[in-house]
Amino acid sequence: LKMFSLVSWLPALPGLAWGWALLDALLQGESPRGWHGDGLGTSWGTPVTRCCLFPTGLVGACAVSVLCSLLKVYLYMQCLNSPKRQAEKEAIQAQRWVLEPLHVVVLTGVLALVGSRVAALVVLEFSLRAVSTVLSLGKGAHSSQLYLLCQYSLGCGVSCSLSFLLEGAPHGTCNLVLAAGLAGLLATYARRLAHHVCTLYELHSRARYCGVCILLLAAGHGIPRLLRNALAVTFAVADLAAVALINRDFLSTAEAVRFWMPLTICYTLLVIYMQGEK
Repeated sequence: LKMFSLVSWLPALPGLAWGWALLDALLQGESPRGWHGDGLGTSWGTPVTRCCLFPTGLVGACAVSVLCSLLKVYLYMQCLNSPKRQAEKEAIQAQRWVLEPLHVVVLTGVLALVGSRVAALVVLEFSLRAVSTVLSLGKGAHSSQLYLLCQYSLGCGVSCSLSFLLEGAPHGTCNLVLAAGLAGLLATYARRLAHHVCTLYELHSRARYCGVCILLLAAGHGIPRLLRNALAVTFAVADLAAVALINRDFLSTAEAVRFWMPLTICYTLLVIYMQGEK
């Protein structure tokens, strides 16, 4: 049986069908037939402004928001266990929570303006730097600075991965809306968790009557491992999507080789230089 689509639920009105086609094209970063944004009619599939890519940018911004919220939860718990870090704990509590939604909005706009191709290059560059950092630290060690440095790259990775996975997919608009809605919901709950921990964790961990705080008290030490595994999977998928998106623009294998060869040599020398400095 053919899957149901939102268009099949709508009345058979030409204007309503064209409006849905316009929404579908804009969410996927394309212009529908007859779109006169520049004064000329365009055919299907013509790229429009990069601001139309806001759903993928929103998902990437929500991923960064979840990372920041979980890091805030872990850092606050660590500050409670160390009397010498009371100033850091007060700094975390004093942060203005109203700025976080603004950060998500700004990052969404930046990721939408950047586009998938530039985001792909950012992902590849950070992946090489992350591998270099991990190799320089040695086996079994990890750097907490990577969690701070990877935030923008994480947004770019999620954005370009979503663009690649949904390219040409059926019901692409519904998939984008669903992904953006789930990402926003997850970011909201992660932000509420961080606010709850910074406000009531110290009291609830002593009284032992809050289920969320009891769970964090027992398993909160595993947050860094959870973040490392999630970031590893995310950037592995993003690297594959980035390579595919970049190779799509080359007309032949020779052009791809001329692009990747000097880039690979430069980044390899950069990694060797960074390891030598460390």
